Amino acid sequence: MVKKKACIFISGSGTNLRSIIKNSRDYNFPVNINLIISNKKSAKGISFAKKFSIPHIILDVKKEKFEKIAIKELIERKINLVCLAGFMKVLSKNFIRNFKGKIINIHPSLLPKYKGLNTFKRVMQAGEKITGCTVHFVDEKLDNGKIILKKRVLVNKNETPENLKKKVQLEEYKAYSIAIRKIYNLS
Repeated sequence: MVKKKACIFISGSGTNLRSIIKNSRDYNFPVNINLIISNKKSAKGISFAKKFSIPHIILDVKKEKFEKIAIKELIERKINLVCLAGFMKVLSKNFIRNFKGKIINIHPSLLPKYKGLNTFKRVMQAGEKITGCTVHFVDEKLDNGKIILKKRVLVNKNETPENLKKKVQLEEYKAYSIAIRKIYNLS
């Protein structure tokens, strides 16, 4: 199998990144991670890039410069898939158009519900009984785009936003890699 080249964008702890890296080590997984890009110097997820010897770039710069450098790197490295994994910046329409159909994201709700930030707090305030995560293609609207996969979790009566976040994250770690397999018809 010829694996596709993937780049993961991160801003934080990199727990979804770690899960994708582990799955990418499987011979039958459809992608290799050829690059990790972070927009924050303090992103703990960079430690996984170092641990697994994956090329990485830290672009803690203004949005325009970030995107200009990122586009250049993605094109030069012939990246086939960009995975936003805890990447906390909104990409410009220009960036998205350059990689139309090649950018995916994971969001901690059952989209189209609860787009944007503070998801778990809003889920709790609304009294939801079920929530989860969604992997979707990125389009020009925030947390929009064609849905690839959803994973559900039950919201307990005495749940806290922090506890709910941990439950949803456990599903995210599975969902992202399943969605990547699904994109390449391997699920």
